[in-house]
Amino acid sequence: MGFLKGSGADVKKNYKMGKQLGAGNFAVVKIAEKTSANKSMDIPQTVAVKIIDKSKVEDMNDITREIEIMQSMDHPNVIKLFEIYDESKKMNLVMELVTGGELFDRIVAKGSYTEKDAADVIVTLSGALAYLHGKQIVHRDLKPENILLASDKDDAPIKVADFGLARICGAGDMMKTACGTPGYVAPEILKNKGYDSGAVDMWSVGVILYILLCGFPPFYEEELPALFDQILNARYDFPSPWWDNISQEAKNLVQSLLELEPKKRLSASQTIQHEWCQGKAKTDALDAATKSLKKYNASRKLKKVAMGVIAEQKLTKALANFTPK
Repeated sequence: MGFLKGSGADVKKNYKMGKQLGAGNFAVVKIAEKTSANKSMDIPQTVAVKIIDKSKVEDMNDITREIEIMQSMDHPNVIKLFEIYDESKKMNLVMELVTGGELFDRIVAKGSYTEKDAADVIVTLSGALAYLHGKQIVHRDLKPENILLASDKDDAPIKVADFGLARICGAGDMMKTACGTPGYVAPEILKNKGYDSGAVDMWSVGVILYILLCGFPPFYEEELPALFDQILNARYDFPSPWWDNISQEAKNLVQSLLELEPKKRLSASQTIQHEWCQGKAKTDALDAATKSLKKYNASRKLKKVAMGVIAEQKLTKALANFTPK
């Protein structure tokens, strides 16, 4: 798969565009159907097409990097990129269509779930991350919005999405960009001294697991400096009554992921092999967590515009006025 150029590669010849599914600062996503001119057997009949307006992109190298990373991936729990149509003013990315919405939305709609359900999510997510990290790809922005479901079926697999902040980090490489989402970002990113592994993703998995088990995040402050301070000191607890009936094995996994020292933090493969993921998760309904998650999810969506992805320059600016204690 490569860049397709020229009139013969016109995306409109191979795809009939449908309704708009979403929009961002420099792109819109539309549903599309293959036309009779499209004979590719490897691409589903219905897809999503991300249409990037090049004039609105500050640095096309960022887009090229995201495309190269997506081209290198082929995993059942990672969003697939099928084709690229590069035009003079637009870049069209033909991608896998997922219709099940966000993971947290599904849990809230379901009304009830268990530790075992949460463990299944963490095992699947960690499997995808083990694959990515094995290819030296670090996602750097794992959060509920980027964990989607393939369809609305009860057994639909999760799909890791949005590789806009992802990077390939080989041996000896050091990432220095301060990026991510408040509340989910790893402490070593906030220290602004460089980081060199997928351990930053596993910290985010720890935050997601914590929320799955009790319905609210481990780190929460309205002001960013206070939030950063909480994260840098791993200052969280297991408050009653929400954590009273959560298994010790589940708490141990949370602690092993929300570990300040990156080299001591569990890897994706180690997380899969943790005893909680291997059968120790309880099957009792997490009623209190379900109620809390419903409230948190609603609040999260209201704040999505203000507290969504912090562009690297914004997070860097925020950190410039923050002095770790």
